[in-house]
Amino acid sequence: MKIEYTKVGDYYLPNLYYPEETRPIGFWGMLRKEYLKEHKSGTYTYLLLTARLDSYLADLNEQAQERFELIEAQMRSAGGVTEELKRQNSMEWVRHCNNIRNRAAEIIKQELIYI
Repeated sequence: MKIEYTKVGDYYLPNLYYPEETRPIGFWGMLRKEYLKEHKSGTYTYLLLTARLDSYLADLNEQAQERFELIEAQMRSAGGVTEELKRQNSMEWVRHCNNIRNRAAEIIKQELIYI
C-alpha cells in the first residue's frame, strides 16, 4: 500500500481515499452512525479512517431489517393480527400493527443499535 502526501503550507498531509459503498445505509444504519458519533467516538473514528464505516453500517442495516421483519411477523402471529381482523375492524388492525412495529423497533434498538 502506497501512501501519498500533499504539501499544505509547511505540512505534509496524507491523501485519504474513501471507497464508495453501493449498498444503502438505511434507517438502522443512520441510527447506529449517530449513536457511534455521540457515544462511541473512538470506534466511529476508527471505522471512518479505515474506510469501513459505510460497509459496517450497510451490514448492520441489513441485519437489523431482517431481524425487525422476523420479530414483527412473530408478534403478529402471536397477537392474532390477521387479514380476517383487517377485514372486520380495520382501525383495530391498524392499532395492533402500529403497536407491534413500535415494540419491534425498540427491541432492535436495544439489541443492535444502542450497544
